[in-house]
Amino acid sequence: MTDLKGRVAVITGSTSGIGLAVAQALAAKGANVVINGFGDAAAIESERSKIEKDYGVKCWYNGADLSTEDGTKSLIKDAVAKAGKVDILVNNAGIQHTAPVEQFPSDKWNLIISLMLSSPFWAIQEVLPVMRKNGWGRIVNISSVHGLVASMQKAAYVAAKHGLIGLTKVTALETAREKITCNAICPGWVHTPLVQKQIDAIAARDGISGDEAKTKLLTEKQPSGEFTKPEDIAAMIVFLCSENAAQMRGSAWVQDGGWTAQ
Repeated sequence: MTDLKGRVAVITGSTSGIGLAVAQALAAKGANVVINGFGDAAAIESERSKIEKDYGVKCWYNGADLSTEDGTKSLIKDAVAKAGKVDILVNNAGIQHTAPVEQFPSDKWNLIISLMLSSPFWAIQEVLPVMRKNGWGRIVNISSVHGLVASMQKAAYVAAKHGLIGLTKVTALETAREKITCNAICPGWVHTPLVQKQIDAIAARDGISGDEAKTKLLTEKQPSGEFTKPEDIAAMIVFLCSENAAQMRGSAWVQDGGWTAQ
């Protein structure tokens, strides 16, 4: 049983998908949460207020642009200013762009690397002194199966996710004697808006239905034929925040339906 009452969690990219499921799961265990991301203002406010109502915690929204160092660090600083501390950091924000290496646009490369590798670095850099001051912390980086293996036409995404696992290991080593842990989670296909775009692209490219495109996407890589659920990832993060996970440090935990077992 994980009790996070009084803890403060910052979850990036949490206005939908995996991040929102993580925010809800941590709030259900008593943590006050800071959600972050882009989207319709009314929808975000609805989610924010619903978390407070459903779980009896404080929930703040911060729309900081995480593609910049100033934006990322302002998210942590604002959380500390409002909540007094940050105990849990979940680096989840991400985007995707596909193209062959020789055609990959530089602006897309720079944006993906900034958002999905540099931003977690900046956030960790800002939050570690806060966690050290309070003597406790949990950092979870949402990597991907693509942090362990590659797929074609995803150079920036694969590079960022591989790098994020390396950052996880270094952070874990540098906090190994403290009550601060850092781990990564590597999901396979998760049915998020980001993945739905890929399903739609396959359907359009091959002239097939959405259901057929979904099956094609899954069966090419994920032997289980089932999506990893955001709620399953959230449950893993809750466990990593528990005292039972105190010696789980610097690992890349896979939830991929057998993808990397092949």
